[in-house]
Amino acid sequence: MAVAAGIAAHVAGLDLRWSIVAAVLVPALPAFLVGVLRGARTPAAREDPAVAKQAMTGTEFEDHVARIARSSGASVIMTATTGDFGVDLVVGRRPNRLAIQCKRQSRPVGSGAVQEVVAGAAMHDCAHTMVVTNHDFTPAARRLAERHGCVLVGGDGLVRLGSTIRRLTAPDR
Repeated sequence: MAVAAGIAAHVAGLDLRWSIVAAVLVPALPAFLVGVLRGARTPAAREDPAVAKQAMTGTEFEDHVARIARSSGASVIMTATTGDFGVDLVVGRRPNRLAIQCKRQSRPVGSGAVQEVVAGAAMHDCAHTMVVTNHDFTPAARRLAERHGCVLVGGDGLVRLGSTIRRLTAPDR
């Protein structure tokens, strides 16, 4: 096939260099086109939200939650990586500020995350607390969150995160 392509290119009037290029590239063209078509049909990890959340690092997950909070109209303060008292994001304005702890994990989130955000909320002058994860929560975390009024958002609940943040940070009327 390569020789035929080179000869056809030469007969068509191309000089020797372009005939050689055609002889090299033409046999690879079908495989290239098949690869292009397969790649066009396959969504990248960043295009598929479910895959993207699983592929994120912890910091990227925090950024993702911050973007959702900002898109819901709330102001967002991202705390320092260390010394944040268990609060990753401070969302909204006083007196309805929300302390959020973000946990991107491959297993259910335990009660430690709830303890951290509840304790850290007072240090950041927040009235509400929330733990957000890409996974789920342990029964102990659910019991502790219920006792302290901490909102847990995980797994399938992430699609409602923006509306939950709007509800918690809305000014009292």
